[in-house]
Amino acid sequence: MPLLITNARIASENSPDLTNADVLLAEGIIQQIGAVLAVPEATRVIDARGRILLPGMFDAHVHLREPGFEAKETIASGTGAAINGGITGVVMMPNTQPAIDSATVVRQVLEIVKCTAQIPVFCAGCVTKERHGKELSGIDGMRALGVKMLTDDGDTTGDPAVLMRAMQYATEFGMFFASHCEVPELAGPRALNDGPVSYRLGIKGSPACAEEIIIERDIRLAHATGAHIHIQHVSSQLGMESIRAWKHRGDVRLTAELSPHHLLFTDEDIGDYDTHYKMNPPLRTRADKEALLQGLIDGVFDLIATDHAPHTPFEKSQDFTTAPNGITGLDTALVSLHHHFVATHKFGWNLIVKRFSAEPRRLMGLPAAAIAEGQAVDLILFDPAATTTFTRDFMQSKSQNTPFLDQTLNGRVDLVVLGENILLER
Repeated sequence: MPLLITNARIASENSPDLTNADVLLAEGIIQQIGAVLAVPEATRVIDARGRILLPGMFDAHVHLREPGFEAKETIASGTGAAINGGITGVVMMPNTQPAIDSATVVRQVLEIVKCTAQIPVFCAGCVTKERHGKELSGIDGMRALGVKMLTDDGDTTGDPAVLMRAMQYATEFGMFFASHCEVPELAGPRALNDGPVSYRLGIKGSPACAEEIIIERDIRLAHATGAHIHIQHVSSQLGMESIRAWKHRGDVRLTAELSPHHLLFTDEDIGDYDTHYKMNPPLRTRADKEALLQGLIDGVFDLIATDHAPHTPFEKSQDFTTAPNGITGLDTALVSLHHHFVATHKFGWNLIVKRFSAEPRRLMGLPAAAIAEGQAVDLILFDPAATTTFTRDFMQSKSQNTPFLDQTLNGRVDLVVLGENILLER
């Protein structure tokens, strides 16, 4: 059935201004934008007055946990959470069990995706077998099945010689490397940032230099080999400034991502050992948070990615040092970014569209979703005047390890349409 969305305010990556228009959708294609005159019979009409029409978001860093850790999340539940948050495509990390390190495991995952995923799911592959950092994974076999991103995420590829060989080999195939940056000997238990809060709580902290050293190392390896290096979940000001400096040089293929939680929280939010704020890399200082926001506005960061990392309530209820690192983000990211930054005029919808929709797709070699005539339908309708309360019933992820649990934020995803299918409507 054709769908006419009237009185929409359309956001794009190219302008901070919103365009007022009607949008006609039919047969999975955006047919007309503007003053729609020829409306097919039986067209359904949605009045979008006061609401924002956006391309669907795309999350290039999620942990869907399947196979191996289905108690935390499955591909079905994770993609349901993505839709709930206005996200219409994801890249899943390979730290599953078994790890995604060969064509055999990629086939297994893609079969699950085919049977259960509600949106497109792209699969990252390991740099090394079982993510152990010693031997190269089955790179060519994974490439033949469409894998573009190689990463040992969850850990750094420990041996730089192995990583350099992988870069020399896989770059020939058009693959790129996503780097979890951490010196484990420095990072320690990885519970929280090394500083006044860790001293007060009596927990060994993880210094920012543990991350910053590997940022420099992996960029230098990419520079030497001509590889494309993508730096994941940057958390510190100095790490960001390294990326800024290398980008300014202009002689390395370098992209970087920023996670919403490093924009929103600091180690001070941990309070009395609240494990919802325990993640890796850890939350840093207020100065780091403010610098990261400016880096996002300046374009140092190419994309926003949630690093969605679900864990069961039992796991997160352990003591702070024992509890696993991670925070969920698929359900909450877009609304929280609106509440804290768009609604407060820190940045506009154009930055959201560019950094959380267009550039993540381009990173994966995909065309950016756009609201333009002739484009495939991939869009969401967002109500900035409504609110969202993140109750357990509202959240679609199997795990709700998030500081936003039971909080009410400004903004609501009202509609998600992909192709000819309405995936969500409130």
